[in-house]
Amino acid sequence: MRRPVRGRRLLAAGLVVLLALTGCGAFGPEPGPAGAGDGEQPRYGQAPAPGKDVTLQPDVVLVGGGSRTVRSVSPDGLTWRLDPGARDADRLAPGRVMFVTGRGVGRVLDLAEDGGDLVVTIGPVTLTEVIRDGTFGGDGIILDRPTVYVAGEPSWTRETAAAGGTLGRSRPLAVAPAQPPPAPGGQAGATAHGYRVQTFCCAGGVGTHFTYDDGGLRLAGTVTLTVGRPAASFHLAVGAGRVNRAELEIGGGFGIKVDFTAGIDGGQNHRRTFPVPVDIAFPIGLVAGLPLSFTVSQTLEVATAFGARRGTFRGAGEYALAGKLGFGYADGRVGSRVTEGFARRASLLESLTGVPVGVMGLVVRHGVRFTMGISAFLFTAGIWFELITSYGATIGSALGAPYALCRGVGLGVRARFGIGYRILEPVVQVINKFLSLLSPSRAPRIPPIVASGGPSWSADVYRNQEVIPPVSICGQLPG
Repeated sequence: MRRPVRGRRLLAAGLVVLLALTGCGAFGPEPGPAGAGDGEQPRYGQAPAPGKDVTLQPDVVLVGGGSRTVRSVSPDGLTWRLDPGARDADRLAPGRVMFVTGRGVGRVLDLAEDGGDLVVTIGPVTLTEVIRDGTFGGDGIILDRPTVYVAGEPSWTRETAAAGGTLGRSRPLAVAPAQPPPAPGGQAGATAHGYRVQTFCCAGGVGTHFTYDDGGLRLAGTVTLTVGRPAASFHLAVGAGRVNRAELEIGGGFGIKVDFTAGIDGGQNHRRTFPVPVDIAFPIGLVAGLPLSFTVSQTLEVATAFGARRGTFRGAGEYALAGKLGFGYADGRVGSRVTEGFARRASLLESLTGVPVGVMGLVVRHGVRFTMGISAFLFTAGIWFELITSYGATIGSALGAPYALCRGVGLGVRARFGIGYRILEPVVQVINKFLSLLSPSRAPRIPPIVASGGPSWSADVYRNQEVIPPVSICGQLPG
């Protein structure tokens, strides 16, 4: 019996590691003046038409023509090919802010001419780098008719940056594949870091189904932020380039849900963290002349800790979480507006089964971010709220099952919220590696982008861990 006891001690140690990882009157939506927009759901977003009550920053260049000016956009969102004859396109320069459409907003890093196109490389901007003065708001926006934008296969979905594509005088400019056109509905498929992902929204919730198979390691699962009929409200007041008030609230009743199957047969453990390259957008039209959109984006992290070269492992669980999500900021004070109501609907702990030859552990972390603002994909900026749910699960070796088949679960839910943008640090490193390979055309150098812009805060929503059976060998004392 000495061998099974050792296996249980390994499980207890594994639990410690894995479970630690789970740790003002406002202008509302209005139609723009005739000819100001591009029509309903244009491919690259709606054109801006700022009203008299909105002042943009002096270095913002409104390029005329909206989506009709855009000839293509690279999958990573960095490179925009424009009609060089578009109104005010000749005013673009490194350091200025390009504003073509609601999805085409960014700091100009470099420009080049190629094949009759004006090629603009952009980086992210915060709201106050675009808006100097303005008040915006909307209440009871029903989120039931999404449009899906798929990035394609951008550089940040791969392990290392691609070396192709040069903005330079010394070498010809490579033509990047364009982003695919948007589509109605909330479902879309994509690939990232060897994973196949399928997003879905909004009947029943927002989530991602994922699969991974390298021949030795197989993973499949679905993570969902469940919700009934979501509706959003927001308010934003900017004066003299400073945010005076910002509020974002999403209602509908929220829960979290996970299921997974994991198997190893001679493979290696791994850890992957990446943004899902799909935007689920709800364009709300012109608000005080600016084309704002409510965007849902997701991130996924999967980490395995399998103590043997063979075994299988599965589980599923569901929990009620909160009535509404959101936060408020005014005059330097901020507060979370998460109405907590945690309840177990289906126990992940009791569902854990499998044929583990050794101790098996898995962490799945799912982030869902809601943003009311401008731009697209990684560069989406505005008032944002993100809910990050971490599921950690372990199961002991079946070889010791007659003594005690230990099972453990850690569940952590954390809220992050802010005004501006936030990009995963590993993704920023990939983008900056890519930018470092480009030879500038007009800029002295192409500066790296930074991972975040604007203030942000965080707060714990829920955290718990459980182990069964409640015996010391499983890392928990009886009673």
